[in-house]
Amino acid sequence: MNIGEIKDKRIAVLLSGGVDSSVVVHELARMGLHPDCFYIKIGPEEKEEWDCSSEEDLEMATAVAHRYGCKLQVVDCHKEYWTKVTSYTMEKVKAGFTPNPDVMCNRLVKFGAFDEKMGHNYDLIATGHYAQTEWIDGRKWLTTSPDPVKDQTDFLAQIYDWQLRKAIFPIGHYMKEEVREIAEREHLVNAKRKDSQGICFLGQINYNEYIRRYLGEKPGLVIELETGKNIGEHRGLWFHTIGQRKGLGFGGGPWFVVKKDVENNILYVSHGYDPETAYRKEFRIHDFHFLTTEVNEPRVTFKIRHTPEWHHATVEKAADGEYIIHSDEKIHGVAPGQFCVVYDEQHHRCYGSGEICL
Repeated sequence: MNIGEIKDKRIAVLLSGGVDSSVVVHELARMGLHPDCFYIKIGPEEKEEWDCSSEEDLEMATAVAHRYGCKLQVVDCHKEYWTKVTSYTMEKVKAGFTPNPDVMCNRLVKFGAFDEKMGHNYDLIATGHYAQTEWIDGRKWLTTSPDPVKDQTDFLAQIYDWQLRKAIFPIGHYMKEEVREIAEREHLVNAKRKDSQGICFLGQINYNEYIRRYLGEKPGLVIELETGKNIGEHRGLWFHTIGQRKGLGFGGGPWFVVKKDVENNILYVSHGYDPETAYRKEFRIHDFHFLTTEVNEPRVTFKIRHTPEWHHATVEKAADGEYIIHSDEKIHGVAPGQFCVVYDEQHHRCYGSGEICL
């Protein structure tokens, strides 16, 4: 990001109260800019103990905005979050898939509902994501952060092209420790505040308890895939993910979750610490969402979860329009509903992502 790209533009900063978005405000102020700051309120359907809106978050955001002479406005996106993101999560989980609500929050709320509520009046929307953008041959690309642990391009790979054109990430070129150093050097009120963990709308709420609250329990059989042996009972397929090993509670383990039969409500597992059935080298992607252009090279890299590791593969476009990933190595825990995020061979430019289907 350079001053020429953003000079004379109306900039909105999504200020969460955390250290990353606070340093975003500092970076823009350092350039002589005074963006408008916004704190987005989101959360589940009810309030009370299920309301994750944090008074401390808002206090921190208010203090940072005041420090840099920026106005702060609270924008209530609770209804939009519930009707769009949370409903998406519940529908996917109930169907036996592995959703990613944080991915859809960026697309539908942070760069979606917020922009609509503002009347699309801002030229640029700045966030504290660890990602970058680059103009290459006249096109804007989402590109990776130099910090492999914090890189968040996978969470942004479903935003629309018009949203990408508005997006800027003023701290995306930094390592996380550099952002902390800036916050401490500038004596920001939240310089030593811990990063938030988990799904954004849950706060400190246990994910399984949240699922139980809205979907209840639906007991069914747990079957060993290789032998057909009944080894126990699950309380609902939605409490388990493909590749899961911990927290299963079945005797005679270890066990890996390898398959779900939603129609018959059966959970299939394999025995062992690292069973072969927990891996795949080939899988299909449907509803591939492209950020800038379609994949135009045979060799790519990809991720299926938010980790520093990424994998090399060849990609094939099938006759039905879906894409087939042929991984160079066996991948653990490939699950339907996960987003597969595809990058160029250098793991720099992000093409976009699609849902895995097996």
